Amino acid sequence: MNYLDEYKKWCEGQEFDGETKKELLAIKDDEKEIEDRFYKELEFGTAGLRGIIGAGTNRMNKYTVGKATQGLANYILEQGTKDKGVAISYDSRKMSKEFSMQTALILNANGIKTYLFENLRPVPELSFAVRELGCTAGVMITASHNPPKYNGYKVYWDDGAQIVAPKDKDIIAKVQEIQNYNEIKETTIDKAKQSRFI
Repeated sequence: MNYLDEYKKWCEGQEFDGETKKELLAIKDDEKEIEDRFYKELEFGTAGLRGIIGAGTNRMNKYTVGKATQGLANYILEQGTKDKGVAISYDSRKMSKEFSMQTALILNANGIKTYLFENLRPVPELSFAVRELGCTAGVMITASHNPPKYNGYKVYWDDGAQIVAPKDKDIIAKVQEIQNYNEIKETTIDKAKQSRFI
């Protein structure tokens, strides 16, 4: 599928919300911008995702974050460590709080308990929480030193350090297996709290 087909899919697909479609329809006459947003998927690299915030496959948004989280959930389920839970933290960047809550709820929908910080925390505190709580993993929503228009999604493992080989490649493979955004499981805050997953 080329970038124009992908753009059309996002503008018309039922899985995409009205706000996303509105943002994309506003650039319908700017082919260069459309190409930049859709010529590739935002790559889940060694430590996770990082990119400009916005609608599109090559951007940080609730769909790309959702796909990364579902891939991580599938990996954790395969490892049999879902009961250990995942610690989640975020920084002060735009959309950090929203992405952290989304990450928690997708993990919860997959039966994975989460420990979500209520406010801003630095990376070392997330690393400590992963080890102190005996979590299987941690997720930090941050883009470190990148410009303000960026955000990121970094994955840590049970030792409190960023994922390294071979886990990084195994998790990346799980993310790439997701072909459709409809495969991303969802739940509500109320249901998550009732199940004591959050």
